[in-house]
Amino acid sequence: MAQGVGGASKKDQKSVRADAPAAAPEGGIRRENLRRILTAAEQVFAEQGYGGATTAAIALRAGLPKANVHYYFSTKHDLYRAVLADILKQWLDPLAHVTPDSDPAQALAGYIRAKMRATRDRPVVSKVFASEIIHGAAEIEGFLTSDLKKLVDEKSAVLDGWIAEGRMAPVDTRHFFFFIWAVTQHYADFDAQVRAVLGRKKLTRRDFDAITVEVVRFILRGAGLSLPTA
Repeated sequence: MAQGVGGASKKDQKSVRADAPAAAPEGGIRRENLRRILTAAEQVFAEQGYGGATTAAIALRAGLPKANVHYYFSTKHDLYRAVLADILKQWLDPLAHVTPDSDPAQALAGYIRAKMRATRDRPVVSKVFASEIIHGAAEIEGFLTSDLKKLVDEKSAVLDGWIAEGRMAPVDTRHFFFFIWAVTQHYADFDAQVRAVLGRKKLTRRDFDAITVEVVRFILRGAGLSLPTA
């Protein structure tokens, strides 16, 4: 039987949707508990992998009884899928601003900045996602081949339109998105390497601001675009 990260089974596999809710409609307490559980789960899955993580460890990290975790998520597998859905939603929602009528430099810079903010604020989620992909993407294969492909096809068509209109330099637009993802997620997935080479024990907000400016400028330059002023 095919396995996901550290042993997540493909049995009864369903597509992970980036817009899928983690649970039923929530009030204030429910919303806070879900955020605490998901944040703790991100950390534990990143540190221990799927196979090593337990709901007991996640509950301990969240500061909640284990019964509370199972109240919202019946199994570790359900919680893992909710973490992946949450990651994808945060990463992909900003692409809504990439439209035919958008200014290419503004729209792409906005998307890159959003991805860099996610790297700065929630670096462990990128590591969870990277581990899932490295281990064969068992839990998100359906999403990758359907929802994500459809979204990339749609946004690539927008960029192809800009290219046809002379609004950006010719590039392979699908690989352009791969490049954005690779560069922005590098600063989370390989943070130890980045810090070692830069001589930093920890990257500060000022560091990330400077890195973001350079990443935006570098990627836009490859598309023949200048850094927007605002």
